[in-house]
Amino acid sequence: MVKDSKEIFSFEKLRVYQDSLNFSKKIYKLTKKFPKDEIFGITSQLRRAASFVPLNIAEGSSLTKTEFKNFLRKSRGSLYECIPILSIALENRYLADDQFEMLHKNCLRLAKSVSALINSIK
Repeated sequence: MVKDSKEIFSFEKLRVYQDSLNFSKKIYKLTKKFPKDEIFGITSQLRRAASFVPLNIAEGSSLTKTEFKNFLRKSRGSLYECIPILSIALENRYLADDQFEMLHKNCLRLAKSVSALINSIK
């Protein structure tokens, strides 16, 4: 994925960043199949929430430790935001049960990883 480690930003080395970027890519791929009349509704909301996770990790990494922790909390909040949107998509049959379960587990795992990173910053 990433070239030479000398040619990348420090946040790109973080596993939680890489995982959240992959999660965001999954969301974009999935939402391409959502109804076109949802493009300004849950499609946009879900894409925005998912993409804010790696975006906040990247932006926050350039700041002070306290500010970075705040950006990580925003990332975690965006993951929490994905859950009700995914539930709405499931209820409307825009995604299958197994897709929902997989994405729900991804959100939970990522939220735990973000929390662990927050707790590791002294």
